[in-house]
Amino acid sequence: MAGQKARISLTGRQAAQVDSVCTQIKTIAERTGVALSGPIPLPTKHLKVPCRKSPDGEGSETWDRWEMRIHKRLIDLDADDRALRQLMRIQVPDGVNIEIVLRS
Repeated sequence: MAGQKARISLTGRQAAQVDSVCTQIKTIAERTGVALSGPIPLPTKHLKVPCRKSPDGEGSETWDRWEMRIHKRLIDLDADDRALRQLMRIQVPDGVNIEIVLRS
């Protein structure tokens, strides 16, 4: 596994949860002595859904505007056996998706 890097991408609806997972990954990198670059914050996606408040079409045209934000972070670190084993044991909250890709 010499010379391999792991690219970790984190996505979630709540920025605080995504950042807490990032800090856990940082502490693992510091403990194992692995080179780490990131977390790089990627642009936040704003998913917007406008819908009419009135169900029957009568009355004034008032709209509810619902929005969901998707926060993303990107972390690169050297792929070390010990570090990857500890990464697999991280407690990831329900609202956070984590994807690990190994590249040479």
